[in-house]
Amino acid sequence: PGCSLPLPSESKCAYVIILMALLWCMEALPLAVTAFFPLILFPMMAIMDASEVSVEYLNDTNILFIGGLLMAIAVEHWNLHKRIALRVLLFIGVKPALLFLGFMIVTAFLSMWISNTATTAMMVPIAHAVLEQLHRAPEQKDREAGSVNISFELQEPNYPITEKEPQKLCEKDSSPVPPSVPLDYHQKEREHLKISQGMSLGVCYAASIGGIATLTGTTPNLVLQGQVNSIFPDNPSVVNFASWFGFAFPTMIILLLLSWIWLQLLFLGFNFRKNFSCGDKTLEQERAAYQVIQAEHKKLGPMSFAEKAVTFLFFLLVVLWFTREPGFFPGWGNVAFPNHKGESMLSDGTVAFFLSMILFIIPSEFPGFSQQQGTQGKLKAPAALLNWNTVNKKMPWNIVFLLGGGFALARGSEVSGLSEWLGNKLTPLQSIPSPAIVFILCLLVAVFTECTSNVATTTLFLPILASMAQAICLNPLYVMLPCTMSSSLAFMLPVATPPNAIVFSFGQLKVCDMARAGFLLNIIGVLTITLAVNTWGYPIFQLDHFPDWAQSNITTSCNVYNQFNTSFIDP
Repeated sequence: PGCSLPLPSESKCAYVIILMALLWCMEALPLAVTAFFPLILFPMMAIMDASEVSVEYLNDTNILFIGGLLMAIAVEHWNLHKRIALRVLLFIGVKPALLFLGFMIVTAFLSMWISNTATTAMMVPIAHAVLEQLHRAPEQKDREAGSVNISFELQEPNYPITEKEPQKLCEKDSSPVPPSVPLDYHQKEREHLKISQGMSLGVCYAASIGGIATLTGTTPNLVLQGQVNSIFPDNPSVVNFASWFGFAFPTMIILLLLSWIWLQLLFLGFNFRKNFSCGDKTLEQERAAYQVIQAEHKKLGPMSFAEKAVTFLFFLLVVLWFTREPGFFPGWGNVAFPNHKGESMLSDGTVAFFLSMILFIIPSEFPGFSQQQGTQGKLKAPAALLNWNTVNKKMPWNIVFLLGGGFALARGSEVSGLSEWLGNKLTPLQSIPSPAIVFILCLLVAVFTECTSNVATTTLFLPILASMAQAICLNPLYVMLPCTMSSSLAFMLPVATPPNAIVFSFGQLKVCDMARAGFLLNIIGVLTITLAVNTWGYPIFQLDHFPDWAQSNITTSCNVYNQFNTSFIDP
């Protein structure tokens, strides 16, 4: 209906953004379907040509996303992620607090490279199997000693344990419980439930936190790279794998440790000696839990040729990403493939696709021919490390289109003049201290991402933040970086992110449990990110000045401004 109205292009673009924001929040249509609206409405409203809009749906950032996922699919296909997880858990041990830490470290590490959802779906069953052994071992011992009423024990787990049950046990006339049940039975059940809840939340939170660390770890990070390249085409690849990792990895480590401490205090209590089993011998249930992990690891057998090949290609990919154009020294991309400015002509997406294509060439068995029984004289070549059927089943094509829709929106905002208009309206923010601006914006994004997709959140916010930064002469990355990371702080609601929904589906958590744990963790996350961008973020992205590449589409010069004089450190 807005196509025929005699409105300026800024208003028409704003109409498209508001329409898509409402559809994304309400999910009246699939997110990927809504992402196609710019492809239809921008040409009809004379904002952009159809050919210009179409290019945004498969740009370099989307190529990086697909290439990185191809490698991640190969890792999942050969169960390499499960082998890594079990090996780390065997190394850390099964003491209560260390078990929490072990599962969170493994989940966070895997989420750096593969899908947060896939990591959570793999880790939660392993965690519950280990916890069942921790719970069953003492029960089995009590049953053999005759101290537990078996008939009651079989019925009790069918009912949730509440906080009011100990009071019922103390009442005189309200107890149908058999006298043979020990009074500490309910206490053990409550402890097991709390540990299970804490472990489940630890896994889903670690998946979201771990995705922050790498550029390909979660989709909002790639949205940032694409938006920066689209809005500021003159930037010298300022957001790349190496620069993002240098900024985000320390932030992830701090946030992961703080979340572990918070969950430990909330679900395990303050008993340091009990949580770490200091000075105690290994308990029977701990040995049983360790044996579960050991048995799962043994089922995998020795590493196959395919696993070794995928491991080598994976590490090679990471090394090439880090050294292509690191910034603080000439990378191999600058030396071997320079353009007229001395910058690398290859991108991270080029490297990802090159090594991913090799996955379709290298055989999954040791090079040679295998001969099956009953087929004498017939030789059969082994399958490749990766095949297209597997890719087609596991590739989230909807995210590719969702990313493209976001890039098209950003480009349309710039072309229509909406970005400049918004920037002019936000100039009063210039009087607010820079760290306060970052904290408020991060808190706003963290609240918004609880209600809608983190990809949609970053897609809607980043163009506005870029315009605001230009208007008040802030380095755009100073607000875009922390707000992108804050979009991953979806800790309070089951619908906020797929990892939350996965752990909630196991039935041991209530919404209030997740909200209680996630509320403080959101605050901790916002404070940690604000600290990060005001400390080590400065030298990595040169946030102490307004860059030349950010002045390409504004009329006034910002070289004389410096809004960082109230930050946490001296630039």
